[in-house]
Amino acid sequence: MGDQQKKLLEAIENKRQVLIHTAAKEGLSSPTAVRYSQELDDLLNEFEKVHAYKSAAFEMPAK
Repeated sequence: MGDQQKKLLEAIENKRQVLIHTAAKEGLSSPTAVRYSQELDDLLNEFEKVHAYKSAAFEMPAK
């Protein structure tokens, strides 16, 4: 796993923890929790793009 993926996984876990804490304190539909949820979605999408790109780069062409 590359540095970019590791950094994204760290950011995802940190944002997830912040979201859980905020949702428990303010409610899941609070503006802050919604914003953190959207930020988490963005990080997950970015990770998926990086992961898919790296996976595609190592795929062997079918014969």
